Amino acid sequence: MSREQSGLIRSAVQLVEIDSHHEGQRIDNFLHYCLKDIPKTRIYRILRKGEVRVNKGRIRQGYRLQKGDIVRIPPLSRRPLQAPPPRNEKLLQRIASRILQEDKRVLVLNKPSGIAVHGGSGISLGVIEALRTLRGEGAYLELVHRLDRETSGCLVIAKRRSALRYLHECLREQRVRKCYFALVKGRWTERKAVTGALQKYGTRSGERVVRMAPDGKPATTHFEPLASTADYSLMRVKPLTGRTHQIRVHAAESGHPIAGDSKYGDAEFNREMRARGSLNRLFLHAASLAYPAAEDGKTILLKAPLDEELGNVLKKLGLSASYDS
Repeated sequence: MSREQSGLIRSAVQLVEIDSHHEGQRIDNFLHYCLKDIPKTRIYRILRKGEVRVNKGRIRQGYRLQKGDIVRIPPLSRRPLQAPPPRNEKLLQRIASRILQEDKRVLVLNKPSGIAVHGGSGISLGVIEALRTLRGEGAYLELVHRLDRETSGCLVIAKRRSALRYLHECLREQRVRKCYFALVKGRWTERKAVTGALQKYGTRSGERVVRMAPDGKPATTHFEPLASTADYSLMRVKPLTGRTHQIRVHAAESGHPIAGDSKYGDAEFNREMRARGSLNRLFLHAASLAYPAAEDGKTILLKAPLDEELGNVLKKLGLSASYDS
């Protein structure tokens, strides 16, 4: 069968000059960035075969790019790119209105609940795609970390490759302090560090769930009560690690599931909270994030105001959240 019959087209050779945005990036990650529609296995294959050249020479997949390098990307047979989804102006305006602050290195967003940080799994447009649409094709924007789709709050996006490298280094070395607010079921009156390894599982329906398991990845979460009644507690939560669904699973395993959590929570408690506090979402908010500045080590503290819906729930319950870090 010919390429025409199979619906494939063959791209031309590309010669790409590396700028400061991609300086220091591994060649395999750079190719993933440039060739989003090409499977990773194929990218590693063309690297092993020497079809990708830097400054006309062969390189290993771990090679780190230098500013001014000329990368040769070989011709590749691929399916024609589908037309991008139509602009969702309502979503774009919502994302733009949630930008908290921005400088030449990072952009800080108060992510809305219900919007994924990136597209995929049936979601055509996430936060990062919306920002790239707003800023134009040439803008460098990469997620520094992630938040669950249902979680709102402080999300940091790097605008330079150097900023992304530095913040990832801070995350690996646990020099980033994250603080969340969570409303949970029942009375929780003591500070507690929950340590339990977490493992991802796939269900028959294709859903992804996380459970505590001895052979999982280590995870630790600190819970501190801010206010409690017999029925619910407002907690300040500080995760020391960043595992998928970590706070939600650790809260549930401690006997205090988060209000509005449809995956790990208590269905009856969620119904009560909808009736009592008009809560129609997960009550988990990334309130603040702090890290040392690359220049002088001084603490940079980023804060995301509590969403109006969550604030109204606390007001109805007679509670308040303190942003002390």
